[in-house]
Amino acid sequence: VIKCKAAVAWEAGKPLSIEEVEVAPPKAHEVRIKIVATAVCHTDAYTLSGADPEGCFPVILGHEGAGIVESVGEGVTKVKKGDTVIPLYIPQCGECKFCKNPKTNLCQKIRITQGKGVMPDGTSRFTCKGKQIYHFMGTSTFSEYTVVADISVAKIDAAAPLDKVCLLGCGISTGYGAAVNTAKVEPGSTCAVFGLGGVGLAVIMGCKIAGASRIIGIDINKDKYAKAKEFGATECISPQDSKKPIQEVLVEMTDGGVDYSFECIGNVGVMRAALEACHKGWGLSVIVGVAAAGQEISTRPFQLVTGRTWKGTAFGGWKSVDNVPKLVTEYMSKKIKVDEFVTHTLPFDKINEAFELMHSGK
Repeated sequence: VIKCKAAVAWEAGKPLSIEEVEVAPPKAHEVRIKIVATAVCHTDAYTLSGADPEGCFPVILGHEGAGIVESVGEGVTKVKKGDTVIPLYIPQCGECKFCKNPKTNLCQKIRITQGKGVMPDGTSRFTCKGKQIYHFMGTSTFSEYTVVADISVAKIDAAAPLDKVCLLGCGISTGYGAAVNTAKVEPGSTCAVFGLGGVGLAVIMGCKIAGASRIIGIDINKDKYAKAKEFGATECISPQDSKKPIQEVLVEMTDGGVDYSFECIGNVGVMRAALEACHKGWGLSVIVGVAAAGQEISTRPFQLVTGRTWKGTAFGGWKSVDNVPKLVTEYMSKKIKVDEFVTHTLPFDKINEAFELMHSGK
């Protein structure tokens, strides 16, 4: 058993608490990882807020991490002690019907136990002050050591800087993949990206790499425009600058609507606007943001009858074990940006400050 520091969420709506936790050794088909770097994501904040119906407490959150394998349980063959890895919140077992189908990346092998905050055998590897602590998204990267299923880990280039590539565990991969895998953005096309946070910037990067000629960034926070243009946005607009609905503004700007739109916020009203900003006949809108529990989307069916398509994406459609190492290689060869997404680097005990910076849009 390893004793180490972790940020424990004891209950919903309260700040994380830095505690000494005990991390049990990995059982069969499990891997124990020394986490070197982790990022914070709105999904962690969503669960911490208490709004997530799958949220269990007390829990160790975190799902954008990178580290080194400390030990492996019996039967583990894909990684060994000392390997550099990224934990994966969407695993890839290679055996279930989802993994065998090229149309999806949503491996279901451990979905039920992962959603309940436990390892595949139904138990936890974390204890603190005598209490069992739940796992989160199968990763729990807000701990100096974590245990994950062996299908939830990708071995990456040992030379990769872990304080950067940890972002490929969720946000950057999700946005980039939404553009290149889910939408399959074509050269010369016009795109609109709603929400210019990390995921939105990654979508812009993907649209640019795919050859889009016009990329319109949409956000009410104008402080984000300069960064969006750095990533490839050709122009940025705010919904607050017009009395008309944003979809009407975009339809006028683009002679009938955009070819591709992306919702990167998790707001059902914006999802509707993103669809309705698409061009009749061929426009495609991708939902990337995760809306709160119980919310529903709506539009007039005529929007779809007249040739628009509504799609969603999880982790950018990447089959995780296969593709995360390739994304790291793309970063190392400067095909995709990662360093530019990092705004602040904080010591682990300032993790609550990181959440404050995220909530304030900084």
